[in-house]
Amino acid sequence: MFAKTQPLETCAIPVNRNAWLCARCAYVSVEIVHTYYRRGPMLRDTIKSETVTAMKAGDKERTAALRLIGAKIKDRDIELRTADTKPDDEAMVQDVLLKMAKQRRESIEMYEDGGRQELADKEKAELAVIEEFLPKQMSEDETRAAIAQIKTDLGADGMKDMGRVMAELKSRHGATLDMSKTSGLVKESLS
Repeated sequence: MFAKTQPLETCAIPVNRNAWLCARCAYVSVEIVHTYYRRGPMLRDTIKSETVTAMKAGDKERTAALRLIGAKIKDRDIELRTADTKPDDEAMVQDVLLKMAKQRRESIEMYEDGGRQELADKEKAELAVIEEFLPKQMSEDETRAAIAQIKTDLGADGMKDMGRVMAELKSRHGATLDMSKTSGLVKESLS
């Protein structure tokens, strides 16, 4: 998401002439352990700073929504402690936000169908906070254009290619697509 804008750095602190101490994991080694690029503010850090700002401003609804986001991110962190492979932090946070937004949209629809407008309004307020941290979603026309481009790139011509097209769409445009709506457009395009 963020460009590698600043020069390459290491997290190693020289202990003596022959050893380095890693500032990240406190591992002492004879070579530099981790090398990384400094990036702009991470999404996780932005959410934390927005939570503090909302608390200072006294905005209880926004603070509650931001704390809910933070709790979901921590839950995912705990789940991933035992995982074999750890996803990129930005991608993981975006995935959590996308799932939360999808849940809110479904809840809004159910509350409105059930005549519970006050609960639907609360969910809409939470959804608005969540969407602040997500990239702008593609419009239906942009989605159709992306599907057409991928169809020509892959040579897809029938429903048997739907899985390949969906996988390629997710890899190219993951966070900017609502995959539930996109799957209907892909079916329509391939049939």
